Amino acid sequence: MKIEDYRPRIADKLLAEHLEAFGAVCIDGPMWCGKTWTALRRAASACLIADSSDNFATRNRVAMDINYAFIGPEPRLIDEWQIFPAIWDATRSQVDKRHGHGRFILTGSATPSQKGIYHSGAGRIASFRMRPMSLWESGRSEGKVSLEAVCKGENIGIVDTRRPDLAEAIELVLRGGWPETTDSPFSQAVKVPSDYAKRLIDRKIPDIDGVQHNRHKMELLLRSLARNESTTVSISSIRRDISAVGDVDIDDKTLSAYLNSLERLFVTENIRPFSPSMRSGTRIKQAEKRRFCDPSIAAALLKATPARLERDLNTLGFLFESLVLRDLLCYSEAFGASLYHYQDYSDRELDAVIEMPDGEWVAVEIKLGVNQEESAAKHLLDVRRHIAAKGGHPPQALAIVVGLSSAAYRRPDGVYVLPVTTLKP
Repeated sequence: MKIEDYRPRIADKLLAEHLEAFGAVCIDGPMWCGKTWTALRRAASACLIADSSDNFATRNRVAMDINYAFIGPEPRLIDEWQIFPAIWDATRSQVDKRHGHGRFILTGSATPSQKGIYHSGAGRIASFRMRPMSLWESGRSEGKVSLEAVCKGENIGIVDTRRPDLAEAIELVLRGGWPETTDSPFSQAVKVPSDYAKRLIDRKIPDIDGVQHNRHKMELLLRSLARNESTTVSISSIRRDISAVGDVDIDDKTLSAYLNSLERLFVTENIRPFSPSMRSGTRIKQAEKRRFCDPSIAAALLKATPARLERDLNTLGFLFESLVLRDLLCYSEAFGASLYHYQDYSDRELDAVIEMPDGEWVAVEIKLGVNQEESAAKHLLDVRRHIAAKGGHPPQALAIVVGLSSAAYRRPDGVYVLPVTTLKP
């Protein structure tokens, strides 16, 4: 991709805001999600540590003298800083010496071990996560409906939109949100998540922590996570899944270490549980909803194809939910909201919860087909009544995010129906 082909990202605004308030900003996120391109748009100079075009001359110079990374006009980009973890403390020191805001931009596709990092960076280095492209960023959502407006309970009227068919919905899942393939033919675009998964199995995991993972066990773990995409599957269930499929013995401690490695690579981004009120009488389950940072990774690990997903709409439903969660994470962060899921011990669940900065929240159900609208709306209304009856703080708004629909609107009962291809922050 050429810099002139850059598509605006939600992270552009977040980066600008953070640079105005802090001496340095760190953009975290999975590899290939576009961190470097976004940072280069704001940087006056760059230290590209992982760049091989100069035979790793930059990397070698930083290895000899860490201060080399900070020489150049500001804001100075230091790309893939985690290769030299000492850069974190050095950045904090440079910010203290130079004073002022917007001095440095760090980008990293892994969280290094704490060895060599002695300071949190609080007050000097702000961090935020960048993700693969949402549908709005890639141009596949018309952006006619603001998620922030919905979260505030505003009237959106009736918004007509082009209705995707099943084949297009499947393509959105399999293609993923990878910037370099935004305009690529589908046949080429699907090769990227496939190669991504292969790199995780073959060599990327051992690179971040110096621990040599068992390749076969890691592959079985990744495939188990793919089969359980967007569910609250437990570690013990994943271990049984691995043993049943591969006849491999793996203990919970080892499995937890492997899962931690995936989180440190930002490959997985689990959705935390939500409680509507500390005083509520409802008992809330604390399991996280497990998911990859992009549904295309799970689809690649499952060796999913359009034909296979057309025959297996149940699996497609979980992958579509992951796609929507990716977009909701991107959009909600843009206006300071947080994303959770809800599950209590009475088997009441919500696919997503968006909590606003003022504590108000929105209950969300995710459905591929609009034919599931009535049951989803009934479920949302039932959950709201139950939470209120138990003394919890009920949701300010209720919404169904759907895949195959031709209009966004608010029902007479107050429930929003929102095609994912109409949403923007």
